[in-house]
Amino acid sequence: MTTDDASTPMTSPQTSPHSEERPRISQRVGAIEPSATLAVDATAKALKAAGRPVIGFGAGEPDFPTPSHIVDAAVEAAQDPRNHRYSATAGLPELKQALAASVAATTGLEIDPAQVLVTNGGKQAVFQAFATLLDPGDEVLLPAPYWTTYPEAIRQAGATEVPVLAGVDQGYVPTVEQLEAARTERTRALVLCSPSNPTGAVLTPEQVAAIGRWALEHGIWVVTDEIYQSLTYDGMPFTSVLKAVPELAGTTVVLGGVAKSFAMTGWRVGWMVGPADVIKAASNLQSHLTSHVNNIAQRAALAAVTGPTGPVEEMREAFDRRRRLIVEKLSQVEGFTVPTPTGAFYVFPDVSGVLGREIRGRAVTTSTDLATVILEEAEVAAVPGEAFGAPGHLRFSYALNDDDIVEGIDRVIALLAP
Repeated sequence: MTTDDASTPMTSPQTSPHSEERPRISQRVGAIEPSATLAVDATAKALKAAGRPVIGFGAGEPDFPTPSHIVDAAVEAAQDPRNHRYSATAGLPELKQALAASVAATTGLEIDPAQVLVTNGGKQAVFQAFATLLDPGDEVLLPAPYWTTYPEAIRQAGATEVPVLAGVDQGYVPTVEQLEAARTERTRALVLCSPSNPTGAVLTPEQVAAIGRWALEHGIWVVTDEIYQSLTYDGMPFTSVLKAVPELAGTTVVLGGVAKSFAMTGWRVGWMVGPADVIKAASNLQSHLTSHVNNIAQRAALAAVTGPTGPVEEMREAFDRRRRLIVEKLSQVEGFTVPTPTGAFYVFPDVSGVLGREIRGRAVTTSTDLATVILEEAEVAAVPGEAFGAPGHLRFSYALNDDDIVEGIDRVIALLAP
């Protein structure tokens, strides 16, 4: 190697006759925005590592350890040579059978294991569902506020999201009239997420049935994200759209995962359940994308969905207590309107009453501005509503201990006191 060669960095951009004509990154991938929730969480953790006493309300991640019986199952699985090898793309047969039984119990429908695909977390299920159902030019009705990943996954499939905004005045739940007003001849699918990330809203059985019947009438696919189904409060029942409108079975894909209810965010096990032809096509995609899910994690997921429900209920009760606490505290913030969530572990106050003010010499005109000021001045991390298609709001996760909730919101109260 010559001296000149040795001095040339391996990572330096390579020029070509077309280098000025075409970006180095594809338009499709270059258009992806980073996950706002993960970005806020990463910032909070970096500041903590630097010695700042930041309290993070950004991540949608239970602060509990994974229940011990699940961890024990994983340890046992790791010692079994069967789990050291490739397995079927669509998932371990035992896990698919258990998931089929679980969805059957929730919906009242007969579910065949062939209708189940185990994925690397809920996000892969989301991306594969849209990749399997959508073509370029299709439109997807996306009730807003929405989880940040949905629009990115829709766009990666070449389709377009059509936000349907439901504000605090209607409990963040869209009406059939709103959906109908947004429907066009290009409408291919509707996304449902109940209990909701980011709002914590839960659709009533009547609301689910009305939306489901409307989708059925117009031949619209329903992609229903039910990952928070075990986390509801105040007697609010979880209602699957397939329970409310079983006739939708041929045009509905159910998404789920172990991350939220079982405190297993790091285990990366999710699933899709739907018509057999859709699941077969999505399995073909996954066979080239990631092969299959880690066998150890699948064995742990099997222990989760078939094991004792006591640990899940204990976590749900803790979330319920924290929910009431954070709503009480946030309601003391001047300018916040705070609906009481009935599911998941998020609260989504309308903060428009604070916008337009000057806070410690800084003009605050958007919820992004407000989140920045709160982080830098009060050392509290929350996610701005812009990330969820709902400017003028902040999302606070209450998946953290009671003392941190009190301390964190007290800092916000002090910062925003008139």
